[in-house]
Amino acid sequence: MVITAAATAVPDGSAPASVVDLAGRVARSCLARARVSASSIGVLVNVGVYREHNTFEPAMAALVQKEVGINLDYIADPDPAAGFSFDLMNGACGVLNAVQVGHALLETGSTERVLITAADVHPGGDADRDTGYPYADLAGAFLLERSADPGAGFGPVRHYTADLPTDVEGYLDTDAMGRHGRAAITVRREPGHGERLREFAARAVTDYAEETGVDLDRTLVIGPSAAQAEGGGEPHTAAPVLGYLRAMDGVRRDDYDQLLFVSVGAGPSAACAVYRPEGW
Repeated sequence: MVITAAATAVPDGSAPASVVDLAGRVARSCLARARVSASSIGVLVNVGVYREHNTFEPAMAALVQKEVGINLDYIADPDPAAGFSFDLMNGACGVLNAVQVGHALLETGSTERVLITAADVHPGGDADRDTGYPYADLAGAFLLERSADPGAGFGPVRHYTADLPTDVEGYLDTDAMGRHGRAAITVRREPGHGERLREFAARAVTDYAEETGVDLDRTLVIGPSAAQAEGGGEPHTAAPVLGYLRAMDGVRRDDYDQLLFVSVGAGPSAACAVYRPEGW
C-alpha cells in the first residue's frame, strides 16, 4: 500500500476556519494530483480531533464526503463498497491508525482507494486568537492504493504506551464556558510535556527498529515536531502529512532506504510505521 498523493491546507482567512472546508480542500487536491475522480474513492477516513463549534454529530467524515462529492447518489451508484466514510479519533496517532485500517481494507480487496483526511481547527474558527491553544488550523490528506512494487509501501504499524500519567488533555470547561461554549476549548499541558513526548517518541522508534529490523542509519525519521505550521501553531493530527511532504521535498534518495513515521500524543501513546516510496 503506497501514498499516491498527499496535500495540506490552511485557512485562507476569508471565513472562520472549518474542518469540513479544509478537509474537503486537501481531499480534492489529492484527487487532482492523483488524476482520479471522487467516485473512485471507496473509503474515506477522517481522523481530526478539534472541530468548528465543537461539533461531534453527525460524523465529520460524512460532511467531508459530501463536500468532496464522493458517491452522493446511492440510486445512481448503489455499490455498497463505494463511498463509505467514518471518523477514527486517536489524537496525534490518528493518521497511522487510519493507515493500519486502510491497509486491511486494501489487502482484502474491500476497496481500491482509501482517502485519509486529518483536519483540526479551533472551535472559535481562528486558532491565532487563543493564546492558550497550541495547535494550528491545519489539514492534511493521504490517498492510499495498492502497489505493484512488492518492496514499496507501508510496513507494520506498531503502537506503544508509556506507564506515565497523561500530561496533556483537551476539553470543554463547562464551569467557565458561559454562553460561548461552542467557540471555546481548553488544552492543558504540564510543564516539560514536549520533552517527555520527544523522549517517548525516541524510545518508540528504537523499539520499532529492534522489532522490525529497520536500519536507522538508512532511515529518514518523520517524527512529531514542534515546528510551526504555515500561519503559526503546532501541527496536530495532520503532522505526519506535513512531515511527509517536507521530507519528500528535500530528501536525497541515495541517502535513505526508507522513511519511518512516528506519532506521539496524549496517553502517552505512540505509533510507528516504516514506509518505502515507489521507485526507491
